[in-house]
Amino acid sequence: MTRYEYKVCPAPSKGRKTAGIKGPEARFAHALELLMNDMGAEGWEYQRSDILPSEERQGLASTHMVYRSVLVFRRAIDDTLPETQPETLNLSEPPSALIEPHHPAPLNDADTPVQDTPESSANEGPRKIETDDTPRPV
Repeated sequence: MTRYEYKVCPAPSKGRKTAGIKGPEARFAHALELLMNDMGAEGWEYQRSDILPSEERQGLASTHMVYRSVLVFRRAIDDTLPETQPETLNLSEPPSALIEPHHPAPLNDADTPVQDTPESSANEGPRKIETDDTPRPV
């Protein structure tokens, strides 16, 4: 299913003077042609023109309705995900993360890492961490 994005532009309100184009209708058509060709060069496809109401302020406290002419363009959005190539692994040297896993230090009550002291060794077994079990107000 193709998805689209839309762009709405104000229609030209007056024509553009160019050599060889005479009259207000031809100048207006030329201004419209330039706008449509510029949008087409950017990949936008013309859909339709609309006249829509727009409420605008008039003075300090009042508003009035103005009708604006707009041009609607659309273009397809590319939904496809880019093809990604799997990373090639160099198996001659395993990553250091697989050789030496990082184990974070346990935390004490103050949420600071517990430091191993030089006199502690791996042969002592698990260490007991003292905790304060007094109830605290919530």
